[in-house]
Amino acid sequence: MRRRTPLPPSPLPQREGVDPVRVRLPAGDAWRTVRDHLVARLAGGAGAGVVDAMLDSGRIVDAAGRPVTRERAYEPGMYVWFHRELPDEERVPFPIDVVYRDEHVVVADKPHFLATTPRGSHVAETALARLRRELGIPALGAAHRLDRLTAGIVLFTVRPEERGAYQSLFRERRVVKEYEAVAPYDPALALPRTVRSRILKERGVMAAREVEGEPNAVSRVELLEHRDGRARYRLLPSTGQTHQLRVHMSALGVPILGDPLYPVVTGPVPAGDFRRPLQLLARVLEFTDPVTGRAHRFVSPRELRAWSSYPEWAAE
Repeated sequence: MRRRTPLPPSPLPQREGVDPVRVRLPAGDAWRTVRDHLVARLAGGAGAGVVDAMLDSGRIVDAAGRPVTRERAYEPGMYVWFHRELPDEERVPFPIDVVYRDEHVVVADKPHFLATTPRGSHVAETALARLRRELGIPALGAAHRLDRLTAGIVLFTVRPEERGAYQSLFRERRVVKEYEAVAPYDPALALPRTVRSRILKERGVMAAREVEGEPNAVSRVELLEHRDGRARYRLLPSTGQTHQLRVHMSALGVPILGDPLYPVVTGPVPAGDFRRPLQLLARVLEFTDPVTGRAHRFVSPRELRAWSSYPEWAAE
């Protein structure tokens, strides 16, 4: 078996817990200089001034940490690194709690509204970047992700060389995941039941949708208790499609309270508006550690406020 060539280490440090961008120059002779390629790749030809400013200020470097100049010749396979400008982000005013930590993993209880990993307009205000800063573990990585609006248990890895082993737990469905949700109560809805459907999430489209075809999403839905027209549900996904539980609950006619996408996409929530969080919680994560062999079961102590104090949640 042919071994992969290891990636060169970054010559730039993290900034605010966020890794620098790494770009590998592809094979081909369409570009005379590194600058020409970066302008075409990063700026679409419209932001050459931004690339030039970064080059002139020495913010784009090669594997040795040397600043790349405007005239640096294009070398197929060469790596360059730089930091993107961090977006202005509203701080999510809720703590992220560490529920377990050893030399291999960190298990955190993520609050609502905090993205798991840097993406789009959420970069430094993410669970991963925060934990890297707060725990002083620059190499910390995420073994999986929760939606930004979903709270609960998330697994992070301490050593990059072990990350693949933990990610394989999720890929191979060797993790027990239990969620809890608050949604309307429908006495005509027969539960428990297992929902199977094919979910499609298109790039650039906010909401996923169910389509015809071989099921790729499977969720078990159980009723825990109900009162005053609301119910508390246990959700057990055996697959991990984007927004799977939210799509399935909406399809059953009991969309999760506080969901801005299902069944109807509402207008964007203004930055800094942390009212009425989605009432979905990753309550339990259970697995056998692939490195140590230990059996782990982690449980979030969080309460879903639409159940514990509905008037307060609804009035926010």
